[in-house]
Amino acid sequence: MLARKSIIPEEYVLARIAAENLRKPRIRDWPRKARFIAKNGACNLAHKNIREQGRFLQDIFTTLVDLKWRHTLVIFTMSFLCSWLLFAMMWWLVAFAHGDMDPSTENMTNSTKWTPCVTCVRSFTSAFLFSIEVQVTIGFGGRMMTEECPLAITVLILQNIVGLIINAVMLGCIFMKTAQAHRRAETLIFSRQAVIAVRNGKLCFMFRVGDLRKSMIISASVRIQVVRKTTTPEGEVIPIHQVDIPVDNPIESNNIFLVAPLIICHVIDKRSPLYDISAADLALQDLELIVILEGVVETTGITTQARTSYVAEEILWGHRFVPIVTEEEGVYAVDYSKFGNTVKVAAPRCSARELDEKPSILIQTLQKSELSHQNSLRKRNSMRRNNSIRRSNSMRRTNSSLIVPKVQFITPEGSQSASET
Repeated sequence: MLARKSIIPEEYVLARIAAENLRKPRIRDWPRKARFIAKNGACNLAHKNIREQGRFLQDIFTTLVDLKWRHTLVIFTMSFLCSWLLFAMMWWLVAFAHGDMDPSTENMTNSTKWTPCVTCVRSFTSAFLFSIEVQVTIGFGGRMMTEECPLAITVLILQNIVGLIINAVMLGCIFMKTAQAHRRAETLIFSRQAVIAVRNGKLCFMFRVGDLRKSMIISASVRIQVVRKTTTPEGEVIPIHQVDIPVDNPIESNNIFLVAPLIICHVIDKRSPLYDISAADLALQDLELIVILEGVVETTGITTQARTSYVAEEILWGHRFVPIVTEEEGVYAVDYSKFGNTVKVAAPRCSARELDEKPSILIQTLQKSELSHQNSLRKRNSMRRNNSIRRSNSMRRTNSSLIVPKVQFITPEGSQSASET
């Protein structure tokens, strides 16, 4: 190290390192913008500083359904347990006030002069067991209520009413949580990426949607919205500006028959927010396309909704989805392994506005693609011919090598005789 320092001055080394660092391009990683809707359909939104928390208790049933399963099960268990303990305390007080807890009255039970309010209730444990029997209507037969105490009859009626209310609310909550609409939406799938290609002479934004279940979605409809940050002419900044864009559907209604995977198409025309965006501008755009599929579940009749979104990085320009529906032995078969596969196709790199103003761009693009396709076919044919010629030559060489040469034998008389061996 000392020899190196003596040979190369330190100032020269530092200057060279600084020059090398200046030559290297510095790439700044811009932070990715948070998407409004995740790929699984969840809304990426956090509610903060909510002061009126009491509004959630006004709609207690929806609040219970929206809770997580662990919280719902804890509330389900505690509601029954607390009601049993509460009425067990009431039954114990009734028995204590009537004197059923007095040991002197234990031998007077069979007497006609004294009758307890509830038989065999001598402690809080027995009162708790009787509370469970009343509310759950088990009826073991060891403990029973008599007509001695009108207050006990009132407590019995009150506990039955409260128990029915708790059963209705808690069981309804559990049923609604198990039959929620978003559970059905998990079998509605969207393609991981969307594409932009030419269809019927127009640039179109397309994605694929499918249903994994055989039970259909009735009256299914698809909506597309563009979410972007905009600024009004007055200077107002709208962070989440939603714009509906039309979906190309040959049927007058917006409903689709989702019996097999479909490619949903949006024609990029003058009404579309993508009208002025070209292939080069797409990566620089700060936009998000939200897709919403709504319909009625055939088996339950509940309305369900499936959502996803596509950002600029997930949109492939000049691609097309491969076909996945084939007819096999009189049955249409769907190959879901190719659900999101795409292939490159000829598509102009300009925006839809430029394509409308200069239709010749599309013709030139198609001609170039046709020429390139013909050239590729010619190359393939020439390569095949060359391969066939090489194979034939190699076959001739091998056959010629297998032929046995003629050998001439010279006799002593000087005559020559040819023989083949």
